[in-house]
Amino acid sequence: FEGLWEGAGEVDAIIEARGLRQMSDTGELEKIIDDVLAANPKSVEEFRAGKEKAFNALVGQVMRASKGKANPAQVNDLLKAKLQ
Repeated sequence: FEGLWEGAGEVDAIIEARGLRQMSDTGELEKIIDDVLAANPKSVEEFRAGKEKAFNALVGQVMRASKGKANPAQVNDLLKAKLQ
């Protein structure tokens, strides 16, 4: 809002310039998820053993790797599909 208030330009331009756009590119998210799964085999094993908290930990790692820009609903869907 600060950028708009200061007359810094259009909303989309401000979002892009400040790196605030949400990441929803499936290919990019799948790469991040693959990297997180490879780096966290213990959490993957725990999730497959029925520990739901392990799934939440993996989601957190994906969000951290994307610097909070990943679409959380999409991360959940893609991660569940990868873990099946």
